[in-house]
Amino acid sequence: MESTSQANLLTPIQGNDRIASLDIMRGFVLFGILLMNINAFGLYNAYNDPTVTGGFTGLNRLTWISTNLFFEGTMRGLFSLLFGVGMFIFLDRLEKKGAGITAADVYFRRLIWLLFFGILHGYIFLWPGEILFDYALMGFLVFSFRKLQPKRLILYASILFLIGGTWNYFDYKAEKRLSAEIEQVEQLVAQEIALPDSLKGAKEVMEKRAEERSQEKINEANKKNQGGYFDVLAVRAPINMEFEKMMFYRYNAWDVLSMMLLGIALFKLNILSAEKSSKTYWLMVLLGYGIGLTVNWLEITHIMDNSFSPLAFYEANITYDVGRVAVSMGHVGLILLFCQANFLKGFKRSMAAVGKMALTNYFMHSVICMFVFTGMGFGLFGKLERYELLYVVFGTWIFQLIISPIWLKYYLYGPMEWLWRCLSYQKRYPFRKTTTSSNSNSLE
Repeated sequence: MESTSQANLLTPIQGNDRIASLDIMRGFVLFGILLMNINAFGLYNAYNDPTVTGGFTGLNRLTWISTNLFFEGTMRGLFSLLFGVGMFIFLDRLEKKGAGITAADVYFRRLIWLLFFGILHGYIFLWPGEILFDYALMGFLVFSFRKLQPKRLILYASILFLIGGTWNYFDYKAEKRLSAEIEQVEQLVAQEIALPDSLKGAKEVMEKRAEERSQEKINEANKKNQGGYFDVLAVRAPINMEFEKMMFYRYNAWDVLSMMLLGIALFKLNILSAEKSSKTYWLMVLLGYGIGLTVNWLEITHIMDNSFSPLAFYEANITYDVGRVAVSMGHVGLILLFCQANFLKGFKRSMAAVGKMALTNYFMHSVICMFVFTGMGFGLFGKLERYELLYVVFGTWIFQLIISPIWLKYYLYGPMEWLWRCLSYQKRYPFRKTTTSSNSNSLE
């Protein structure tokens, strides 16, 4: 059994220990995540080529351009950043209280359960873009970086970004060669000339890409995703399995771990706690948006000018991290300016409540979208245009802004947050508020 002193150390973060700016930022980022994820929830192949499904004229075109300009990669980046900060705070608090090796026990147990939640989210709640699994794996690595000074953390994050960007460049070179071969295949096929063995691989890729964007394939995907639970599971389980096999070594370290380290550095510099002057945050906004939006706009126009060819996407991907990281820093500056401002206090409280229940609300996104888009509910997969998906997004935002503060009025934690804590600490904590309870709830 735990000793009394040890039990006192192993307690979740309390309301008066919380950092309000992180809760508010987490709420904004959670909403931004849904803004991007909704395309995978409601449309087939919506990311690879927006002209395939969802429409690309009028409001649909404006929706794709604006979301890619401001939110593509930035919301995932900030989600990673905040996760790294949360795990650092969690471990640092226990270590400073003298928990010793027990702090590591709780930390790694917390990650193991998060990994399980990720599997649950992907395969039971049918979300094909599951990332909690990846966060858990990267969280194991974050442990070794927690003691580093901010400059060293920023250096290592920059190295990871550079490695990822270099890999993107070589992917582009490979795609450039493949595109040239596909062009040869098209010319030879048009002339009815037999293909040499060296071009047969390119022909297979060309045919597969054509099949994936064919109306027959779109109709098939829509029908399956509009089906019952097990029909949808049969479609999405292989997607998650493929992600889990390739994401860890191809993207996670350069995309996820890099932002986690950057987040810890910014937290140690007291930037994320909204303690810096407004000038600091305005500088982040001006530089972040000035650089990032310029890069993003050049990428977007390049892709559109080249008719959304695969090669254009690979070319744009070379500078992808420059744009997304810069815009992410602009978002950080703007959100922290909002936290410092003396207005919309009620909205801030509601947004903080959303952030305090981030894990619960993240799962709730999948539950709502499962009901809206699959045959278990309205079966609207593939039936809404791109801009119409925003109605689901805005409706979910409003619902969570209302329900989150109401829930926290009566309960100490969101349901998933409470379960995660109990499993991590191996102790059953109170759930419902009493007159002496303090509010405690987040991903920290």
